[in-house]
Amino acid sequence: MDGKGSGLRPSARFRPILTDLRRPVNGSLEVFPQEGYTNIPEEEGANFWLKCGCATGPERDTFRRKSTKAGRDSEQGGEMLKSKTFLKKTRAGGVMKIVREHYLRDDIGCGASGCAACGGAHEGPVLELQPLDRASSLCPQPHYLLPDTNVLLHQIDVLEDPAIRNVIVLQTVLQEVRNRSAPVYKRIRDMTNNQEKHFYTFTNEHHRETYVEQLQGENSNDRNDRAIRVAAKWYNEHLKDMSAENQLQVILITNDRKNKEKAIEEGIPAFTCEEYIKSLTANPELIDRLACLAEEGNEIESGKTIFSEHLPLSKLQQGIKSGTYLQGTFRASRENYLEATVWVHGDDEDNKEIILQGLKNLNRAIHEDIVAVELLPKHQWVAPSSVVLQDEGQNEDDIEKEEERERILKTAVNEKMLKPTGRVVGIIKRNWRPYCGMLSKSDIKESRRHLFTPADKRIPRIRIETRQASTLEGRRIIVAVDGWPRNSRYPNGHFVKNLGEVGDKETETEVLLLEHDVPHQAFSQAVLSFLPKMPWSITEKDMKNREDLRHLCVCSVDPPGCTDIDDALHCRELENGNLEVGVHIADVSHFIRPGNALDQESARRGTTVYLCEKRIDMVPELLSSNLCSLRSNVDRLAFSCIWEMTHNAEILKTRFTKSVINSKASLTYAEAQMRIDSAAMNDNITTSLRGLNKLAKILKKRRIEKGALTLSSPEVRFHMDSETHDPIDLQTKELRETNSMVEEFMLLANISVAKKIHEEFSEHALLRKHPAPPPSNYEILVKAAKSKNLEIKTDTAKALADSLDRADSPIFPYLNTLLRILATRCMMQAVYFCSGMDNDFHHYGLASPIYTHFTSPIRRYADIIVHRLLAVAIGADCTYPELTDKHKLADLCKNLNFRHKMAQYAQRASVAFHTQLFFKSKGIVSEEAYILFVRKNAIVVLIPKYGLEGTVFFEEKDKPKPRLIYDDEIPSLKIEDTVFHVFDKVKVKIMLDSSNLQHQKIRMSLVEPQIPGISVSADTSNMDINEPERKKKKLQK
Repeated sequence: MDGKGSGLRPSARFRPILTDLRRPVNGSLEVFPQEGYTNIPEEEGANFWLKCGCATGPERDTFRRKSTKAGRDSEQGGEMLKSKTFLKKTRAGGVMKIVREHYLRDDIGCGASGCAACGGAHEGPVLELQPLDRASSLCPQPHYLLPDTNVLLHQIDVLEDPAIRNVIVLQTVLQEVRNRSAPVYKRIRDMTNNQEKHFYTFTNEHHRETYVEQLQGENSNDRNDRAIRVAAKWYNEHLKDMSAENQLQVILITNDRKNKEKAIEEGIPAFTCEEYIKSLTANPELIDRLACLAEEGNEIESGKTIFSEHLPLSKLQQGIKSGTYLQGTFRASRENYLEATVWVHGDDEDNKEIILQGLKNLNRAIHEDIVAVELLPKHQWVAPSSVVLQDEGQNEDDIEKEEERERILKTAVNEKMLKPTGRVVGIIKRNWRPYCGMLSKSDIKESRRHLFTPADKRIPRIRIETRQASTLEGRRIIVAVDGWPRNSRYPNGHFVKNLGEVGDKETETEVLLLEHDVPHQAFSQAVLSFLPKMPWSITEKDMKNREDLRHLCVCSVDPPGCTDIDDALHCRELENGNLEVGVHIADVSHFIRPGNALDQESARRGTTVYLCEKRIDMVPELLSSNLCSLRSNVDRLAFSCIWEMTHNAEILKTRFTKSVINSKASLTYAEAQMRIDSAAMNDNITTSLRGLNKLAKILKKRRIEKGALTLSSPEVRFHMDSETHDPIDLQTKELRETNSMVEEFMLLANISVAKKIHEEFSEHALLRKHPAPPPSNYEILVKAAKSKNLEIKTDTAKALADSLDRADSPIFPYLNTLLRILATRCMMQAVYFCSGMDNDFHHYGLASPIYTHFTSPIRRYADIIVHRLLAVAIGADCTYPELTDKHKLADLCKNLNFRHKMAQYAQRASVAFHTQLFFKSKGIVSEEAYILFVRKNAIVVLIPKYGLEGTVFFEEKDKPKPRLIYDDEIPSLKIEDTVFHVFDKVKVKIMLDSSNLQHQKIRMSLVEPQIPGISVSADTSNMDINEPERKKKKLQK
């Protein structure tokens, strides 16, 4: 770390500014870092050393020794301003004396390049000497900007624009931002590291002339405002001395009226953010990016109150404490914009999930917000709605229509189906993020006010003001939410970024990565600096605590085109007649050491994300596709799990070792299967594969006997055009015996490692569990099977597995697959957890009492932690504090679970987009389908040929409504005189519907059975899929 951008001379880089000197009563002195103080930014990837009061490594040790003089040594580089002393009781019952000291310095640079007074005290990104990049009508002379905390927090989108450069970020401001918003703080840090932006961090809290003490009776906000004004004034005087002829100024940007008035009184040039941005006549597009914070000025003209007021946080906290209100996470529905659920935090099993129905009860909460809800009286409880409702209204004042739609939700239902129902009374924490989507241009000519439709259907439309509506129409854009007034049907927001044209492959991929919060930026130089230097080879040091297994006949079996090969296998007969089986996993933890920038970035990403045409790596490509990838005929470092087994797959011995291997072949599943099946092949690799396959079959049979589930989900594979990279064919993936063979040994290795790390680290093992679903989850499966005269038992995983095995129909062979697909939908999500924070380790789907992930460290960070735990357990590596801190491990698991869930959703979105591309070129097709679910006004069908799922709606705008009778008990839907049950076979017509550019989708219409006025003809010649585009052209004329 070199202190870039910190404003310190190199000689002063590692000197303590703020420390705790804790003196136990026996008189010895020990120094501890003082938490909670933010100061000078460091090079990307390292920690704020001034936050801790000292550097890392040898510098910290030096500081600890020097601090025995209580910091008064002249080498500390400053004069002590004040000293606070207080006593604190320790956990052990002793008393500790804490001395808090604050130092000031006179060698902190102003950041202006060429400033003689500062003598080059600053390094890295600095302010330009001639900042001529902005032409402001308010301040025509060269100037730097100095924003206050609220401007940085709320107008970050404006500040990130390339047009805004030469900005001074005060330590006071940065400190407040860090405490209030970690995401904004990270964005500011990225800008201070960007050489082209010329953002400079000035440590005013430790500068002799800009530090201010809090006055008696002055609150911390007023003190900080004063500190900002003092720094702005000092800068203007300092720059006047430096460049009298240039007339360089520092302008304070604040939206605080009082702060602005005081600054002007003190002779400091000050403007609001809006005033300044509007003065930049050369950049009118910046106005769109301003956050509209004054809600009063943005309310709908009618002024009619739609929503009830949110209660203040203090009242919400009291209500939660007393049990009047419940706190939980707001989850909006994808299918019905008038419905949501709140997952209540805590252990109350009765009210774990609360339903909210209707706009007024949703009360301006947005998906993932933490809210307070009030339970409604039991007579007002409702059942989850089966109606599919999308918000299609352009008129934002049409509340009567909303109320009519809300009445559709409330139909007579069985009392058993009623669920706890509530309303949102307040917001505890907003979890807004920038949203991708498209502009729905207003029908009013010359209007600046438009609605934005997010790509995520769970997010409400957002009202924005923009002067670029014509340019942005038909493009994917990013919008941020600013607020949601009580008398507005939609929240207010502002334009952030134009991503590109809708339908463009690059743009849509960027949208799905942003929408699923997948970190996909290029790896930074700080991260790449921790990679091994090339050419790389295995050294004598690498061989320490490692077995040489290069003589073994090891091979890998993977999907075609796989370059990140995590695992390889071997099987050979021992002299005693038993078999030796080895699973060899890439030793990624050898290259990624704890705590460095590479490790932090891998932990943040959590997992590799596989899209249809792209892979977003968790680790840089040098590791993922080269040094860690167990490619054939090269020496590679591995972590091996080796068993001695009988020919009946009984495990006699298990051992783990770090190793070096040389894979003899990198095979695809098809190639491995061909070797196993070919009577002509009897080489060592083929013999090894046959041995593995035979054992795998025994292991699988044994697992299934114990109650492991064999579920199903249709996976699709696209065949791409080699030139255009558009999908030209779509089919479900074929699974071979070799897929199952590899899976069995990966499962066995994961279970063996889980047992070992839990034995050694009972409190700190990173494990994976799969909770048993609650009985209510199975209702749909049980009812669907019952409609086909089949019984599905769900008391245990074994009972479910056995019932699924028995659920066969000679006249309907696909029925069993459909039941397994439906059973998959009933399952809970498997999650990572720390063994010391939970006592339920069971993996329901695998019927295993303990499980972890060890076999894919190139693409999963959880496996890297498991490798580190196992290495310590066998004495092959040393431990480090975070590895045995169960609270930090629990936080890590939380991030990993989130990243895995988002990666899954991103992969599904990528498949959906490529499916649209496929049908765009293929045109309209008719295919056989099976009903998976029935709704009140639709059926959800699965098309086996394409592994495609879609909804067939029976109510369409501007068409007469058919007679629909929905029965939730069976479940069934009667349309006119035709009844539909789950698993019924139908024929549907598939086409790409481009009528709504916001959400282009695969549209399905019923062909068979024939229902007059509902079914369409199988003939595709009379349908025009370009009709929406023709309408659009007409409008443009």
